[in-house]
Amino acid sequence: MPERRILITGGTGFIGSHVVRRLSSPGEGTAAPALRLLTHRRTPVAGSPAASGAAAEFVRGDLCDPASLRGLCDGVDTVLHLAAHIGGNRERCRAVNDEGTGHLLAEAARAGVGRIVQLGTAAVYRDGPHRGEAEGELAVGPVSPTSVSRLAGEERVLAAGGTVLRPHLVYGEGDTWVVPALVDLVRRIPHWVDGGRALVSLVSADDLARVIAALALHPAPPTGGVLHASHPEPVPVRELVSVVARQLGLPLPQGKISAGRALELLGAGGDPVWARRLSLLTVDHWYDSSRLWQLTGCRPGPAFAEAFARCAPWYQTALNPL
Repeated sequence: MPERRILITGGTGFIGSHVVRRLSSPGEGTAAPALRLLTHRRTPVAGSPAASGAAAEFVRGDLCDPASLRGLCDGVDTVLHLAAHIGGNRERCRAVNDEGTGHLLAEAARAGVGRIVQLGTAAVYRDGPHRGEAEGELAVGPVSPTSVSRLAGEERVLAAGGTVLRPHLVYGEGDTWVVPALVDLVRRIPHWVDGGRALVSLVSADDLARVIAALALHPAPPTGGVLHASHPEPVPVRELVSVVARQLGLPLPQGKISAGRALELLGAGGDPVWARRLSLLTVDHWYDSSRLWQLTGCRPGPAFAEAFARCAPWYQTALNPL
């Protein structure tokens, strides 16, 4: 059987690093595929897969420069498109997440790659209460430049027959947004906002990497369509905050306040960024992800409290470097 060769964009990033490590050691009875990583850098940065011992071929290139991608997909049977530009101005987001995805797909088509999996985001859905809906049951309606451009990129992948994974909140080693933003909010608002009743979908980076690797190595993976990619059990915000506070040595919130009062305390007024962050802790955002786990044959990892305890030491160092 010929060696599998997988191209990974974003392989030195947060989730990509976990995926590379998983594919480098896929488990007993499964041969590790050859990995090719698209990177902007001449040498891997500290903490990247190469620096941690994972064998991979690094190819310099830029999603925004089609000429730099020529030959990138030659000999490749699977593309894992995990790269995305988060934040910044609208034009940069569009250039990377939308047009850059188009350039990658054009090169994959030229090389005859038949399997494409993209890491998308549930942030492309129209905001509001999301309560266990399956794929296809929610209307899209992104607002931020990041989410608007990522949806455009997702639509390109779907049109090409690829598969798009949409996680909600991802935590674990390398996370610079979810738990840091939560800790910042808890410090700014040391109260239970709306009682912490909302339910949210979470997935550990380890679990997400495991199902992405399973899709890449599956002998007959699903072709095309969207798959929600979170742990099947939603987590109450009160539990989320309590677990993080306990593991990181933070005081628990005291008393209850409304979301409106929380915005006043933040001094955010009509700031859509703070309103969005706060809504993630006060409005239900959970999704039916059962189809992904069934299709891959993977068993979800442990519940949030146990899974977070495993990565808490990393957060303790990352959030308190001194």
